[in-house]
Amino acid sequence: MVAAPLLGHVFPLMPLALALRDAGHEVVVATGGEALRVRDSGLRVEDVVPSSVRFGPIAMRIMLTHPLVARREMRGSGRLDFVSRLFGAVGDAMTAPLRVLAESWRPDVAVHEPLAAAGSALGVPSIVQDVSLFDGLELTAAVGARMKAGVRSPSTVLRTAPASLAEFGGGERMRFVPYSGDGEVPRWLAEPSGKPRILVSRSTAPGPGSGRMMAAVVRAAERVDAEFVLVRPERTEGLPDNVRTVGWVPVPRVLPFCDGIVHHGGAGTLLGALAAGVPQLVEPGPGDRTVHANAITARGAGLAAEPREVTPELLTRLIEDSKLQRASGEVRAEIASMPSPSEITDQWHRFARLTPM
Repeated sequence: MVAAPLLGHVFPLMPLALALRDAGHEVVVATGGEALRVRDSGLRVEDVVPSSVRFGPIAMRIMLTHPLVARREMRGSGRLDFVSRLFGAVGDAMTAPLRVLAESWRPDVAVHEPLAAAGSALGVPSIVQDVSLFDGLELTAAVGARMKAGVRSPSTVLRTAPASLAEFGGGERMRFVPYSGDGEVPRWLAEPSGKPRILVSRSTAPGPGSGRMMAAVVRAAERVDAEFVLVRPERTEGLPDNVRTVGWVPVPRVLPFCDGIVHHGGAGTLLGALAAGVPQLVEPGPGDRTVHANAITARGAGLAAEPREVTPELLTRLIEDSKLQRASGEVRAEIASMPSPSEITDQWHRFARLTPM
């Protein structure tokens, strides 16, 4: 299992990795950086990302060299121009360590998330697992085209996006199962609060303005009849009485006790909220965030707003609008009807023998 060195990229692969292990397969997760914390899963995790790889400097070089590409990316309209360059550079750095691992361990198949296209450069059959509302095959091809290493076409793709939000041709359906590792959940957060509860999270990836949405919610919270829970806030002092804070928590275990969630538009949080049937307020932004915000609003399962647009009325609508609740419930049922990772594992030998697409 191959993932770029970011938590949001490795977490979606973990349910399938664990299901394969439980079915008796040997599984190694190859990643790096902050994503190495999935070692607490009990799986073997190998670091295949050189310490010299840092997203900030790579992104800065791209911005200086391709300013128009960078500008479109920041507006959320960059398509794949920026992201393919960024993860193409990361993929090139990962390729040699991955090949060393493959030569010693001799895998039969490599499963990778779309932006870790180096997983299709190991000379063995590869399978792409979608982890967002983008076409994983298109993403893999775009990143692979930027890499120096020869990237083969994958054998198939596992589609985790619900069809009512994103429909792509080919591949196999697999249910998205939220995963965010182990962690303690405070007792008060694992039970109903007596008031509507809104969870407010921010990206695990560093970047400018990552706390703006959370700050906007705090400014409006006092005039909303709800309990707000800030996950990993930048500040914990001087908050309204109806605002509480927590550190790192496994969000999938918390969502069933929430009536709404406000977040940055990352794929893992968005799909996790859909799987839980929780209405969401999404902040559009760079990369995939604007696409996700547009998709969730088009489906009617959430709202989209910039931080400056957050008002008490908008937050009240998030938890009281019956149309949002109904659409979120419909998508939850749609996701639940898809084959689970364990069911996919039962057919694993068929997938591993597929010829490239």
